[in-house]
Order: sequence, then structure tokens, then C-alpha cells
Amino acid sequence: MSLPNNNIQRESRWLGPSGPARTPLIPSISAARWLLVLVVAAGVYFFYGFAVPVLAALVIGFASWPLYRRLLERVSGNTTIAATIAIVLIVTFLVLPIVFAVTYTTGEVREWVAWAVHANRSGAPTPQWIIALPFAGPYLDELWTKYIGSPGSMGEVIQAVSGANIGNIYRAILAAGGGAFHLLLTLLFMLIALFFVYRDGSAFSRQIDMLGERILPNRWERISRVVPATISSTVMGMTLIAIGEGIVLGVAYWIAGVPSPVTLGVLTGIMALIPGGAPLSFTLVSVYLLASGSHIAGVGLFVWGTVELFIVDKTLRPKLVGGPIKLPFLPTFFGLVGGVKTMGFLGLFIGPVLMALIVAIWREWMHEVRNAESGPQVMIDEQAPPTSRAAE
Repeated sequence: MSLPNNNIQRESRWLGPSGPARTPLIPSISAARWLLVLVVAAGVYFFYGFAVPVLAALVIGFASWPLYRRLLERVSGNTTIAATIAIVLIVTFLVLPIVFAVTYTTGEVREWVAWAVHANRSGAPTPQWIIALPFAGPYLDELWTKYIGSPGSMGEVIQAVSGANIGNIYRAILAAGGGAFHLLLTLLFMLIALFFVYRDGSAFSRQIDMLGERILPNRWERISRVVPATISSTVMGMTLIAIGEGIVLGVAYWIAGVPSPVTLGVLTGIMALIPGGAPLSFTLVSVYLLASGSHIAGVGLFVWGTVELFIVDKTLRPKLVGGPIKLPFLPTFFGLVGGVKTMGFLGLFIGPVLMALIVAIWREWMHEVRNAESGPQVMIDEQAPPTSRAAE
């Protein structure tokens, strides 16, 4: 009977014979975490260009999810058909009007810049309606003559303010037309992402809930309910109403005979995202009509804007704004300006939503702090003996 051979021959591996087990330099859990961090960092580096369209798709998907659920019931739960119909409706009633408005506005802005180049080259006399303004007319006429009326004065002012002359700004406006292709490409990626948000949104939300319960077991349920309501409230209460006010008042500008009604309508819609912005816009246009001699059109535009704003604030806005967040002026302004600065046109929609989420999470934390502070006092009152309560 032969003794077992202790020198068991090890199996050969692809990179050579295996060595004896050694203590790893990095624990397996730490290595897995660092590997996960590296994978996430690589994904962010390679796919950060798609962050804006994906984020826009998530915002639109959250805001329109109640309507999508009704559509899903109409097609017997077929998510592919429902997602296709939803994309067609969004393209028809949201994307195409915005694209047409932006394209037309770009053309009108180019005309304004061309006029500015001509005024900078040859000078431009003060318009008669500015001279006719009560009280401020002579002062504005003096400023116009100083900074616009004389040749080259406008370019000097712009160069002093922005560090560039009017020619460079004009060329930059012309080059902005090339950015239309990038905008269309971003919209295309957004629609593709939105299709999959509609089709696979339920399964994805369940997976997010599973991960959220592991990360924030005591807070995730409340935050996950606040976030969709906040997005819906912000988009419905601010964005859609702003678009509607821009369209309605833009048509009113066209009827009143205001120059560049499409551009002014777009600017009014953007201003409507800020509290008090829409009244300021149509009031200034009404003042322009009154000063230029169109008294009936100016008064009619002001009355129509006031009535329209009253109807929206008293009837439509309370029905559309159903979420728990009502943004103050400063977060709304920062969200609008910061969104446009970092994300371009889509930042008009995404910026206020992100600020609303930050405000919602902040208020949730403040609510927890107040409950934590009032909780011990409530427990002491409940544990007090009945005799002491009666004595009180």
C-alpha cells in the first residue's frame, strides 16, 4: 500500500501553473467597489453627451405619465403601441411647434442684428414713438443719439460691455444657425429615450425602488412619491402654461400689429416661466403701441393680456398644478438662467425642474428635523401620569 503523494501535481493554467493561495492586497469587497466606481466614471465620461436628452425624456415622461396610463388602458396594455402613439402626439403638439417657433425667431433675430450692424455703420435716428413718450422721451432721445445715433457708437458700447464688437456678434448669430442641426439631433435622441421610458418605465421604476430602499430605507418611500409629483407640478404648472401664454399673447401681438410677433411671443413665453414675467412683457408691448400712436391696439392688448392672465391663474393653473411644490421667485429664476446656460434651449424645461427637486428634498429634510425635535416632547407628554396632566 503506497502512501499518498503530497506533491500533487497542480493543473496547468493558461498563464502558467497556479501558485499557492496568498492574502490579497485589496479585499474583494473594496476591489468590487472601486471597480464599480471606475465603471460608473467611464460611463459618465463616454456618455455625458447624452445626459441632456435623457434627462429631458425623464422629465417629460414623469410629467405625462398619468395621461400615458390612460392611453395604455385604451390599447389593452400594449406598451409598444402606447409608447408609439405617445411619441407621435408629443412630436405633433409639442416638438414641431417649438421647432417652428425657434426657427422663425432665429430669422427675426438675424434681421435685428443686421439692423444693428447697419445702425452701427451709419447711425440711426431716434424713433418718433420714443421721443413722444411722456416724461422719459427727451432723456431717452439723448441716450439714443449718444449711443446709437452716431456711427460706430453702438460697437463701442458693445465692445466695452462684452469685449467684442458688433461684427463679431453678428457673425456669431449667423454661426448659431449651424447649431440647429445639433438641436435637432438632441431632440431625436430625446424622443428615442422617451420611447423607452414609456415602454419600460414601469419595470425601471420598480428596479429604482428596490435600489432606493437599500440606499435610503427610511426616506425613499417619501422622496420617491414627492419627486414625480414635483416634476408633474413644475412642468404642468410652469412650462406648459408658459408655452400657452407665449402662443396666445404672440397671436395677440400679431393681431395688434406689433413688429416681430413670433419673437416677442417666444420671449413672453420665456418670461412667463418667471413669476410676474408675462404681465411685464405684454405691458411693455402695450406701452410701445400707445407710444407709437396705436392707442386702440395698445389698450386692447393690455386688457386682453390682463383677462387672459386672470383666467389662467384662477382656473387653469390650480387644476394643472397638483404637486406639493410651489417654487419661490429666486429658485425659479436660478433654475431658468442656470438651465439655459448649461443645457441650452432644453434648460428652459430642465432647470426649473431640478430646482423644484432640490426645494422638495430640502423641505422633506426640514420636515424630518421638525418631527425629530417635536417627537421627544410628545413622548414625554404621553408618558406623564394622569394626575400630573389633571393638575395642569
